[in-house]
Amino acid sequence: MLKNPDNLQKKLGLHFTDPELFKVALTHRSFGANNNERLEFLGDSILGFVIARKLYDIYPEASEGVLSRLRASLVNEGSLAELARKLQLGDYLLLGTGELKSGGFRRDSILSDALEAIMGALYLDQGMTSCQQWIEQLFTEKLGGLSLESWRKDPKTQLQELMQARKLELPDYTLITMSGLAHEQTFKVKCTVSVLAEACTGTGGTRKKAEQDAAEKMLQLLKDSL
Repeated sequence: MLKNPDNLQKKLGLHFTDPELFKVALTHRSFGANNNERLEFLGDSILGFVIARKLYDIYPEASEGVLSRLRASLVNEGSLAELARKLQLGDYLLLGTGELKSGGFRRDSILSDALEAIMGALYLDQGMTSCQQWIEQLFTEKLGGLSLESWRKDPKTQLQELMQARKLELPDYTLITMSGLAHEQTFKVKCTVSVLAEACTGTGGTRKKAEQDAAEKMLQLLKDSL
């Protein structure tokens, strides 16, 4: 049974002057034409600005590149879905029959879009100051969890920039094997670059992690070879 959205407002520490706005924010497009897509568009822009400004203030000496990477580590589908799950947002979403049957209330994209839609709705209902304060409060723990390690470019980015700096072809990643059960798969990926005959192989629980592992090994190989 779908939970009362008023209970979610209390959990979020919010009180909408226009409750209909909040209801629309929780409405997926599969449920009907009056859905949260436009509010999500608005909320996405507001969230990006609020986090960018907060990082700008917290790290006055950080470069644009570092700030961009820090923001990306916070403002992404997975990060937003994680916050939405902590708030049990999926229990309050209005979904069409098909999405309900397929478990849409657990899907990262739907959860993250709904959270951004709430931000857009809050902005329309109460203005930028209230919206900014709520977003900053929502991200308090994640902002506090940032460290210098968050600033480091990931191995794939480092390898790509190295190739670009030398005006060489970009690295190539090839999936070799994918094994294991659906919930605990292991991926093996091969990374090759034009300046070396030797390839590097990486493994990980996702293809992305396997590619990062392969890129890290290739960086070390290039360091030793060039």
